[in-house]
Amino acid sequence: MITSPHNNKLKEIRKLRQRRRWRERSGLFVAEGEDLLSAADGQGWIAIERYVAAGSGLEGVEVEPALLASASGLSSGTRALAVYEERWAPAPVGPVCVYLHGVHDPGNVGAVLRSAQAFGASCVALGPGTADPYSPKAVRASMGAVFAVPLSRCDPDALPGAKIALVPSAGEPLSGLWRSDYVFVSQIAKEATLLVGSERDGLPGEVVAQADHVAHIPIATESLNAAMAATIALYELSRRMAPE
Repeated sequence: MITSPHNNKLKEIRKLRQRRRWRERSGLFVAEGEDLLSAADGQGWIAIERYVAAGSGLEGVEVEPALLASASGLSSGTRALAVYEERWAPAPVGPVCVYLHGVHDPGNVGAVLRSAQAFGASCVALGPGTADPYSPKAVRASMGAVFAVPLSRCDPDALPGAKIALVPSAGEPLSGLWRSDYVFVSQIAKEATLLVGSERDGLPGEVVAQADHVAHIPIATESLNAAMAATIALYELSRRMAPE
């Protein structure tokens, strides 16, 4: 049982939680809480190390509860956490992909992963300036989807299918892309990537220029945050692209 606050394993956990560069260098990340660890188990992820509060009855290396809580990022502490190896797909794949560009908030990135899993997206691709999907906040916000949805890092020119840039008040209403007289309707129905930018800055002009289509979600306010926009658009795609 781990009883020392100076234990090197606990120090490593703190570094993985707090430092993106440490995660990138090691290729490891931390998931906290029994629900997340259960989600990882369900998707066949094998923890490199698994730690549990002594006396909890859970499987793993036992740690004095106060020490485990001190290594945790949760305000209430945790009874279990584990270290996993990051997984990156070599390239994004269809039929439905979400591309995030400059989405700085890890909570939004995690929420997009959750929506991607809910609506059957095949991957989430990350562009420049996007928060680390393996950061503690993103992992928690994903509610386990980080273990189910393939992740890839790429530039817009490597994205699969018809690229649809979501730009507030620009282009077609998103639902209008499926009009019977719309020339690209069959192309979109086969394979598509949603391009989503940050709430404040949106997609850069050069990224929009690479898109096959520009669309917006009709709303009464100026904008939606990235996660909400992606969720609505994923619902629309799942409804339109569902097999008959």
